[in-house]
Amino acid sequence: MKKISLLLISGLCAAAAGAAEKRPNVLWIVTDDQRPDSLQCFNRAVYGTDESPLGYVESPNVDALAEEGVLFTRAICNSPACGPSRGSMHSGRYPFRNGHYQFELTHQFPDFVKPIIHQTLRKNGYSTAVFGKSDSYIYTEVGKYVTTGLFGTKVHFKHDLQANGFGDIYAGGWSPEGSTEKVMYPDGTIREYFLKRNSGELTEEDIAQRKKTDEEFDILRADTEGFYSKKLIYGGVNPQPEDKTIDAYIVKEFERYLDHADTEYSTCFGRKQQGVPTAKPAMTEIGFRLPHTPVLPPKSFRDRFQKKHYRVPEFSNDEVAKLPPQLQQLSRGMKVLGTPEDISANRAYTPEKFQQAVQDYYAFCAHGDALIGEAVKKFKEYCAENGRDYLIIYTVGDHGWHLGEQGIETKFSPWRQSVHNAAIVVSSDKTKFPAGMIYDEIIEYVDFMPTILAAAGVDIHDPQYDYLDGYDLAEVLSGKAVKREYGLGEMNLIYGPRAYMRSKDFAFSMRTRPNNGKPKEGNLNKDIKWALECPVEKAELALYDLRKDPLERNNVAADPEYRQLAEWFRQKLGRIVLGDGRVECDWDQKNSYKISNFAQGADDKKLDIPPEIIP
Repeated sequence: MKKISLLLISGLCAAAAGAAEKRPNVLWIVTDDQRPDSLQCFNRAVYGTDESPLGYVESPNVDALAEEGVLFTRAICNSPACGPSRGSMHSGRYPFRNGHYQFELTHQFPDFVKPIIHQTLRKNGYSTAVFGKSDSYIYTEVGKYVTTGLFGTKVHFKHDLQANGFGDIYAGGWSPEGSTEKVMYPDGTIREYFLKRNSGELTEEDIAQRKKTDEEFDILRADTEGFYSKKLIYGGVNPQPEDKTIDAYIVKEFERYLDHADTEYSTCFGRKQQGVPTAKPAMTEIGFRLPHTPVLPPKSFRDRFQKKHYRVPEFSNDEVAKLPPQLQQLSRGMKVLGTPEDISANRAYTPEKFQQAVQDYYAFCAHGDALIGEAVKKFKEYCAENGRDYLIIYTVGDHGWHLGEQGIETKFSPWRQSVHNAAIVVSSDKTKFPAGMIYDEIIEYVDFMPTILAAAGVDIHDPQYDYLDGYDLAEVLSGKAVKREYGLGEMNLIYGPRAYMRSKDFAFSMRTRPNNGKPKEGNLNKDIKWALECPVEKAELALYDLRKDPLERNNVAADPEYRQLAEWFRQKLGRIVLGDGRVECDWDQKNSYKISNFAQGADDKKLDIPPEIIP
């Protein structure tokens, strides 16, 4: 009997080991500020044409990738800003449930915090690595930019690559003297000058150096009157050739990591580190910096896009008059389109500047397409050489980007161009992610973590993972997961705290808290029902009827025939983000937070709108 038990145990162990060996390698690609209409495959699926609504784009490598798997055309990001969006993806939780609404230095000391995806995978036998931009603003010490223990291997685009002389044009940093900009040339020469001096006015040399950069590289800056940051670069030619941009070096470091499997090697900047361990399944995240500002496509891509003419989005200043104060503030601070009078007063781009902004943006995305193709090819080769299946997730932008829609060029908004993105999932297992499939129902960015964990063999239905807000996308496709009727998110940047909810027919957003500051000890979740009970005008509602107004140009929240519907959305969204597990945390403290559950279960994924209040 004892012998049989030992044999049984041995068999079970062997089976478990075999299952572990079959676990796929994972490649997770995330771009920054990328519009999904920069991809021809998305445009064909959504608009029936290769072109975006503005004009020409090119994406042969991503198009080929989409043919191998599933293109999700209605992926809602859970915050339209880098830090909280990436924090949501890495934690698998909505911003209102992880207490991460802006660029707080969040950390892992509070009781409610759970491990991020990389930590969970390492606990379950994976090696993990991240190359480029991770920037989830989740750290391991209070008040410090320390990520020790979060990732197995990390090569950061700024702290490792740019800091060691690899890059193009970028903000050089801040010091007691002020902020600078650096220009890096192909021969290694670096030129640095001040954009702002804390002691007073810029010197003549500062001004001359910036002018030299602007002229040498055809720089388009966000310099319209009232723009919130005039140093942002919205167009220009990269000082580097296409194989030496900062994003090209991100891919080079990823490739170097795979090329030196099981051995020690030196990065391009001379740091010794271990290559990928082949004995373990690998999860690697590539965080591209592009097409985030500075928008600087290399000349080889830029030249052909400069020959293209782009359509201007429909916009009228009359739209702004119907916006609530928060969104009017965003409109004023990011305005690039307007009347001839606006252009004359430098409150809007000239037609030439607009063309450059769009040309250079889409050219930069095309550069990204080439790099994604290179990275995917290398990853597949590594998987084949080591006999492992694979899962590839391409998150098309940590959020989106406006190119004149609503009159602005930015992110940070609750409108479609900021929060309605796309994703591509490709797997060796075509039963889970069929080749050439297009899925047009709502998914959310919180789905990526459970999708990867499930593919890695983690039982995400075990109670220890109940904190995950998303679904395994394989179960979404099979119908096992609950079908969503809305996607949602929240942010507290630029204009203050605002949440949004999107369905196929309606887009709604509202102010969530009376004040714009960060939650602090003493006011955590104080007056938490304010947005539900205050006078409606103070809640700053915005509602768009997408059946009639797909471009979101007419806020109908205050229109008499829509007031009941707007109030219904106010209560629906407000009860979810304020009363169904809302966390407000003082991140300057080690463990100071409060959770609000006055409407537990409100996030039921259903929009049971009474028919009589729908115009």
